[in-house]
Amino acid sequence: MSFSINELFSVAGKTAVVTGGSRGIGKMIAEGFVANGVKTYITARKADACQATAEELSASGGTCIAIPADLASDEGRSAFVAELKKREESLDILVNNAGAAWGASFEDYPDEGYDKVMDINVRAIFLLTRDLMPLLTNGASMADPHRVINIGSIDGLSVSTTDNFAYGASKAAVHFLTKNLALRLAPKGLTVNAIAPGPFESKMMEATLAAHQERIENGNPLGRIGNPQDMAGLALYLSSAASKYLNGQIIALDGGSHLGTR
Repeated sequence: MSFSINELFSVAGKTAVVTGGSRGIGKMIAEGFVANGVKTYITARKADACQATAEELSASGGTCIAIPADLASDEGRSAFVAELKKREESLDILVNNAGAAWGASFEDYPDEGYDKVMDINVRAIFLLTRDLMPLLTNGASMADPHRVINIGSIDGLSVSTTDNFAYGASKAAVHFLTKNLALRLAPKGLTVNAIAPGPFESKMMEATLAAHQERIENGNPLGRIGNPQDMAGLALYLSSAASKYLNGQIIALDGGSHLGTR
């Protein structure tokens, strides 16, 4: 048993998938993985953006591979899984990050908006994790588990003041799904944990930050929004030997803002 920090926190040589990895939180995580020796597959709906990010992250000498796909559709998910199985026999880390939001008043909230958010944020996580089980369990053990990391939100921990009814409900569902899968998949050699981010710079948060960033930062105990190092650091910890006994946890990454009124 080693207590060397280089061994406890190393992720070098692992293979990972990061969904929604072309931008925002997914890109932050993928960048952290690639910089630390993880062979990282990213997927996103827009092929050009996905490929551009893979090339950008690989430029420093690491390995980032784009497999564009629409994981919200059964056809897109099946094609992605089939392509990954052609390339890999085992998968150490799955980061379920791809997500969507839809803002509208309660009275005007559209059926299609609610369904879209639930399909992408909850259904796609469940089905992709299920379909990748042969890769995730290959080589995994309870002593040295492979990892599933779901991206939830502090909007699934406390009620947001914005009109994002489906988003908050979907992220609360992601948190509970995380606990459910953690219990059932641990005997197969997997741990399942979730990161619940507060505000970070991303396309999803662009309009909110443009209008309210100063108020959000003033209301945060640490006085700022999250940055790429914050996100990558937690994802690296959850993927390393240092966290192999951590399972079924929902970790708020928000500077403590969810502890007060929002």
